[in-house]
Amino acid sequence: MVSMLNAGALRPTSAAARLLSALTILLVATGLSGCGAVNRVPTLEEQAKSSWSEVQNQYQRRADLIPNLVETVKGYAQQEKDVLIGVTEARAKASSVKVDASTVSDPQKFKEFQDAQNQLSGALGRLLVTVEKYPDLKSNQNFLALQSQLEGTENRIAVARRDYIGAVQAYNTELRTIPGRWIAAILYPEAKPMETFSATPNADRPPNVKF
Repeated sequence: MVSMLNAGALRPTSAAARLLSALTILLVATGLSGCGAVNRVPTLEEQAKSSWSEVQNQYQRRADLIPNLVETVKGYAQQEKDVLIGVTEARAKASSVKVDASTVSDPQKFKEFQDAQNQLSGALGRLLVTVEKYPDLKSNQNFLALQSQLEGTENRIAVARRDYIGAVQAYNTELRTIPGRWIAAILYPEAKPMETFSATPNADRPPNVKF
């Protein structure tokens, strides 16, 4: 009987402790709101999403250049059929894998996106190496213009990826450290860590597309 009474007496105490803990965290979060800490999670999240949009824009810019590039090369090197088909198919696959701001926290989708873009980069590299065998193509004005645009786009992709990685690092760190972790748990329970690019060979610099 005494044991049952003791157990009953402990339950309110435990519930009260949990309530006190929750109120303490809420008070801390409220106190931090005056210095802007309570808004850091959504602010960093929006910055990361904006950076991701720029990554997508630059990859799309590259995809838009490829059809004209392939047609120009085809005019001088139709015998390079396998290489041209490889680029076209890689572009189609890369364009079909979509990762928007709402799915950028999905590891599988993000990996599919990165793998598809890496495959396209490899196919483009093989195409540009092939061009070395065709001096007339290398001096073609249309090809030179496309080469310049592609080089600029690869540079912008590298910058956009770097900015995105930095934005995601700041956002994910906020979610995993105190007080951001507490604030997110109470006020932004839907906030999830975002995926970022894994290291690939020579990922620290854009591909060289000069001839």
